Formats: sequence, structure tokens, C-alpha cells
Amino acid sequence: MHGVARRSSDLPAICGGEPVRDSFLVFGAPAIGEAEITEVVDTLRSGWLGTGPKVKGFEHDFERYIGCGHAIALNSCTAGLHLALEVAGIGPGDEVITTPLTFAATANVIVHVGARPVFVDVVRDTQNIDPERIEEVVTPRTRAIIPVHMAGRPCDMDAIRDIARRHNLTVIEDAAHAVETQYKGRKIGNVSDLTAFSFYVTKNVCTGEGGMVTTNNESWAEEIRIKSLHGVSKGAWQRYSAEGFQPYETIYPGYKYNMTDMQAALGLHQLRRVEENLRTRERYWRMYDEAFAGLAQIVTPSAELAPGSRHARHLYTIMLNVEQMSITRDQFVEAMKAENIGTGVHFTALHLHKYYRETFGYKPGDFPNAEWIGERTASLPLSPKLNERDLTDVIEAATRIVRWACNARV
Repeated sequence: MHGVARRSSDLPAICGGEPVRDSFLVFGAPAIGEAEITEVVDTLRSGWLGTGPKVKGFEHDFERYIGCGHAIALNSCTAGLHLALEVAGIGPGDEVITTPLTFAATANVIVHVGARPVFVDVVRDTQNIDPERIEEVVTPRTRAIIPVHMAGRPCDMDAIRDIARRHNLTVIEDAAHAVETQYKGRKIGNVSDLTAFSFYVTKNVCTGEGGMVTTNNESWAEEIRIKSLHGVSKGAWQRYSAEGFQPYETIYPGYKYNMTDMQAALGLHQLRRVEENLRTRERYWRMYDEAFAGLAQIVTPSAELAPGSRHARHLYTIMLNVEQMSITRDQFVEAMKAENIGTGVHFTALHLHKYYRETFGYKPGDFPNAEWIGERTASLPLSPKLNERDLTDVIEAATRIVRWACNARV
């Protein structure tokens, strides 16, 4: 049930006013339909719950959607990034360039293979890695670049790939936010050497947990496929199918990174509705843009895109003009929670986190644009599960809070 706006008072709920909603609006709640539920039930009844025919079907559908040669389904985008680094031969002593404005997994996997993450600052407007600064940190030890398509906006892949070609670097795209993203007419996932996608519960295609790696390199694809399931030469579906037991051997010391048919059952139908859901998010995006256009305290996402490119509209991240307000971003998030509205923070710059500060010596001031964004950013609900009344509640709450914060202190 939606809350009724208490327009008799502009006082935010965190200061004693009535909340905008009676029930809590969860940030990033996925839109799960009856088709997904039926497919999961069918999987349960089939007796095949692990990696099997539905995973293969999901991979095939994803290859067609992206237009790539190979798609390998995994249990997470993190697993995909890890295996991408492995098959590219990156290990101890190597350096991998990436952005500090990302989730920890992007850099953690670099550490997992024994390499060093080297951060490059972002462009404020796009929030993506700044290609003009990449070449400044290339050394003889640099082996790869991991650009992150922040919030679903494509990075400047022409510039990044040009640098990679000139220095013989592998490009591994972190497309956790970017299933629908296009760059100059090409789908992300069919642009660079390797690309990893996420199907986490908040993502535009949701399998609860899950991921996918795409590549046009057949040998890399086969190695990823084998390493994702213990490094054995045949998967369980091949070993125990109706064809009977098939001998296998361990080729690599692999991992338990495989996707299950339970997850793929969701993914099959999520992918079929991905374009329809994108149209819904684009409509909600316009509602936010129009509602906040005259509010100086909220800076809406840049509309900048290269010709022929498409934003996946995964996250609607606003920048708060905290200099004009008497509250911080964190206080804004708490104030929205008091209004019964969930928000996200994407992201606190990674180089400021304890492990990266203490291990690699990063410090405040190293990447000022990422830090500036990290202090001001807040992501608003954008799921296709929402309706326009939900959006109206979010808009009313955010507007009430920032207007009040211009004249008072929490």
C-alpha cells in the first residue's frame, strides 16, 4: 500500500513529519513474473537442478542477444572477471588498470590472481574511467585494462581499445550494469576481448545470483567453461545425461563457479523481457529528469552519449549539491529511509576503503573526481517492478528533504 502524502507539513519524517509512504519501497527489487515462477517449478519437477539444459539455453539466448561468439554462464560477475584475468594469463607481478568508482569485486579479482590494481580517475559527468589519464599509468608490467560501464553508460571504448592495441593490453569489460548497453552501434559484450555481466538481484536481468562472460575467442571460452566447474573435461550434464556416464579428467585446478538451471530458469524469461523493461526504466528516467530539472540541489545524470550508443539505465544516480545543503549525502540516505524509501550509494571510491588504503598506499586526494562523486551520489529506485505512483513518492520525498535541508540542520 502506498502512503498518502501529508502535504500539510513540509517537515521530513526524520525530523518528526509524516513519511511519504506507509510501506517501505525496496531499492532494486526485481520484477519477477509468472513465466519465471513456472520455469523454476518446471526445473524442480525435472530433477535436474544443477548446470544443465536450461543453462545451455540461457547461454544460447544471450549469445544471440549480444551477437558474440561465446557466452559462458557462471554464478557471478565476480567469477567472470576472475576467470577472464586467468585465461588472459595475468598473474603475480602484473598490473591491471581500472577505475576506483566501482564495487570492490572489480579490484578484488585483480588481487586474487596476484596482480596489482592501478586506479585511474573518472570523468565527473560520465562517472566512467578517463581515457586521457590511462596512458599516464601504463608501465612495462601493465597487462590489462578493466573499464566499468558505470550505471549502464558505455565507456569511451575507442580510446581505451586504441591504448590497449598500442601497448598490447587485454581489455576486460566490467559490464555488471550494462546488459542492454550499446557503444556506437555495437552491443557491449561484442566489443573487446572479454566481458563480464552480472545477474545479481538488483540487475536489469536477474537470476538472484549469477553472471556471464562473453568472448569471440574460442580457446578462452573453452578454458573458462572448464575452469568454471572444477577444471574437469566434462560437465555434470554431459557425464550423467541420458547418454550414460562419460569419462572425464581434471585438466585445470578449477573452481566452483557454474550457474545452475534454477538460476537460468529465471534468466531465460528475464532476458526475453529485457527490452520491454528497458523502455519502462527509460520512462521512469524521464520522470526523474523532469521532476528535478528546477531543483538546484539535485544534479541529474548527464545525457552525454556517443552517437549510436545506448545507456542501459541500470542506476539513476543523482549528485547532491551538498554545499547548498545543511545535510550530507549519508544524512540524505537516512532521511529517505525515514520516508520509507530505499536508496543506494554507487559508490564510495574504492581507493578509500581500508584494504586498498593499507595494502597499496592509496590516500584521500589521489582520485579527486571519484571522491567528489562518492561523497555526493545517491541512487534512486528504478526497477520495472515500480509503478508511477512509486516514482511520485520518491520524487516527493527527495524534493521535500533537499528543500528543507537548504534552511535547517538535521
